[in-house]
Amino acid sequence: MIKALFSLGFVIAALSAPSFAFAHPGAGLAHEHGFGALSGLLHPFSGVDHLLAMVAVGMVAALLGGRALWLVPASFLGMMALGSALGMAGFDLPFVETGIGLSVAIFGLIVAGGLKMPVAASIGLVGFFALFHGHAHGTEMPAAASVFAYGAAFLLATALLHGIGIGLAVLGNRLNATSAQTLQRAAGCAMSLAGIAFLTGAF
Repeated sequence: MIKALFSLGFVIAALSAPSFAFAHPGAGLAHEHGFGALSGLLHPFSGVDHLLAMVAVGMVAALLGGRALWLVPASFLGMMALGSALGMAGFDLPFVETGIGLSVAIFGLIVAGGLKMPVAASIGLVGFFALFHGHAHGTEMPAAASVFAYGAAFLLATALLHGIGIGLAVLGNRLNATSAQTLQRAAGCAMSLAGIAFLTGAF
């Protein structure tokens, strides 16, 4: 029961931080630092939208298990790197904010419903939304930052968040079936509601 409360508390704590609701142009901790690596490490954590989506990717991977444990996060990381490169190059990707909000809502629904999509479909879905997250990271890179240091750091931070999502799912699976299902649904619903809040401007 303590593990269940800890896992659910992680989601609730994230949702209760409206001051960090978006890590996008003009807002967030990353813009206050001129160091590439530090900015990259902070960026995924400075917005609840990024944070929840990346944790949810880990949870989606854990739902599938097997090779999906690394293929799904790897797809997100690879496509996020591509999106970041596009953002750094000044490529205008439309509907970035919408894509980010939708990713949180949709990933949350998958977690809440325990939906086990085919691995290929999961890879395609998370990869698609990773483009939007990556573009936001790329366009917000501090002008004085090293591209390599910034990019490597936010990929590392993202991988850590994926790992947290996988870890939370593993902890949940150690509970009895009823508690695990309740926790999974609660976490997924909270994520999905947060995504809707981002889309509607409530956050």
